[in-house]
Amino acid sequence: MIGVEKLSDFTDWTDRTTCVLIGDGAGAAVLVASEEAQVGPVVWGSVPGMSSAVRIKGVDGKFAQDGQSVFRWATTSLPAVARTVCERAGITPDELAAIVLHQANLRIIAPLAKRIGAGNAVIARDVVDSGNTSAASVPIALSKMVMRGQIPAGGPVLLFAFGGGLAYAGPVIHCP
Repeated sequence: MIGVEKLSDFTDWTDRTTCVLIGDGAGAAVLVASEEAQVGPVVWGSVPGMSSAVRIKGVDGKFAQDGQSVFRWATTSLPAVARTVCERAGITPDELAAIVLHQANLRIIAPLAKRIGAGNAVIARDVVDSGNTSAASVPIALSKMVMRGQIPAGGPVLLFAFGGGLAYAGPVIHCP
């Protein structure tokens, strides 16, 4: 799993509502063959009615978002989708060892993690160190958690991301 983002190329540095939130980054996680399933079914989709909430706009091709709409959608609609990810993986949210959400900002991560219902899970909070690195945020946060020993071997981990056009996707994986 690889995620790379260079948002600085698309940043409107005069838009203080977005430029202070984002960063460039690259992250990867290596999947290896196993006799047991280590990656659950991926739940994915989009919200066409909100396609303009996160976008590259205009002829200058700059990143723009409607932060309040994204916040409301992420904190109210995504918990049910995340619970569906767990259900399809054959677990309940309270069995999660960790949750690695798209590192948009802590105001989204904290309530979303709470509403998923995974009270004992370690929550990735890499946005504090790396900023919102968009497509790279989940693999960066996951790799840091693994390197720090924050995820127990074999523990189920919810990965979940969303982005441009309000597309989203997520599986439950099991870390070695």
